[in-house]
Amino acid sequence: MPPLPSTSAPRRALFTGALLPFLLPAYVAAADSSMNQLTTYAAPAGIPANTNFTVKVRSPGGEWLELFCYAVEVDMHQPRTAALAIFDFSGEVEVAVTNRRGPVASARIRPLSYALTPGIAGDTLHFKLTQPRNLSIEVNGDIFENLHLFAGPIDTERPDPQSPDVLYFGPGVHSPGPSLAIPSGKTVYLAGGAVLKTKLVCDRVENVRILGRGILYHPERGIEVTRSRNVSIDGITIVNPRHYTVHGGQSQALTITNLKSFSSHGWSDGIDLMSCSGVLVDGVFLRNSDDCIAIYGHRWTYFGDARDITVRNSTLWADVAHPVNIGTHGNPARPEVIENLHFSNLDILNHDEPQIGYQGCFAINASDANLVRNVRVENVRIEDFEQGQLVSLRVAFNRSYATAPGRGIEKVHFKNITYNGARAGISILAGYDETRPIDGVTFENLRINGRLIRTADEARFFVGEHVRNLEFSVTQ
Repeated sequence: MPPLPSTSAPRRALFTGALLPFLLPAYVAAADSSMNQLTTYAAPAGIPANTNFTVKVRSPGGEWLELFCYAVEVDMHQPRTAALAIFDFSGEVEVAVTNRRGPVASARIRPLSYALTPGIAGDTLHFKLTQPRNLSIEVNGDIFENLHLFAGPIDTERPDPQSPDVLYFGPGVHSPGPSLAIPSGKTVYLAGGAVLKTKLVCDRVENVRILGRGILYHPERGIEVTRSRNVSIDGITIVNPRHYTVHGGQSQALTITNLKSFSSHGWSDGIDLMSCSGVLVDGVFLRNSDDCIAIYGHRWTYFGDARDITVRNSTLWADVAHPVNIGTHGNPARPEVIENLHFSNLDILNHDEPQIGYQGCFAINASDANLVRNVRVENVRIEDFEQGQLVSLRVAFNRSYATAPGRGIEKVHFKNITYNGARAGISILAGYDETRPIDGVTFENLRINGRLIRTADEARFFVGEHVRNLEFSVTQ
């Protein structure tokens, strides 16, 4: 590998942005005859940097470009500062990461399913990418003061800044107030290098888009989508909201793609959906200090069933609580159904929950008169985690958050789930009573540490009372 340039090498920019909206993004773009493209974004002045790493990227044989490393807080249990760097590319890109804290004795790039093995030379590791990836780069075993590197696709969705239907935030820091209400029919665009300090609110609206490569920074809550229809969120990063990253309440046709999120406070969940239907979550990276994905019925002022929800091609990292949690909140006065949920092609990087009642990489805890049914989970890779269970399937009465037990769990199919590690506790499957059972759960090709599982005992699953038609099958 050729020697790296000095970290003080100047950056070239095609556009320069001020601290005002309605400007084209400040970025460095490079291309070559092989159609490789590379775009990096300058960070605005005054945003705290993480100086633990120097990160540089280039198209093969091209000029090295240094990325800004944002400081992001992770892990409510013991808050620490990790690093975040963002760029876009197509074709092929070379990456060099220098650990400014000393020599690199070991390094890994996660998710491990990507099979990216870096070369190491002294204090620097290097590797290539040929497709967009959201990565955790961990030096000397450190998963908390690590580098998150988000290598996205080239942004082709930049709207016209002068359009009356566009709220355009160019590079720089923008502080429009504690919240910003988005009207129907509007596009909100956060250009690369834009840092927006506010909560975005979509309430009783339709046909709204929120997109770009910029950052929502330390809001009270990231994005609220309540009683709305046809809202899409794409490409942005949300850094350390005090509450949820995305709060969906009684909304339909919600699409969330390529969203990245960090949180480190109590109840700072990733994506929480309450009485929502027709939702697609695709290609997200969520590192949260509470549930990454939560699906409920009624809560607060939102009512109705939750159904037809898909989560796919994503990476979930729960520093606290569950990567996926289903069923806690509902409406005993008018019981609701949570149904037709599909989870596929997921990597789970951590799960750390000391309270047994809140464990489970996949938790279906039907409470509050909810009936949960028709759930499919397939092609999920669970890496070793700090503490918790692989699954928790319980019809329960969570008296802290509910006023009645759940009505049941029906027709749940887990297929091609793998876990490699030694820290998983005993998973729990338990109904509530004869009228509130678990009925029809299948584990197809469950693989633990390379071994295909054929029985609950082999999986270290505790099967309690009122569990019917539990099946383990091997079809590989």
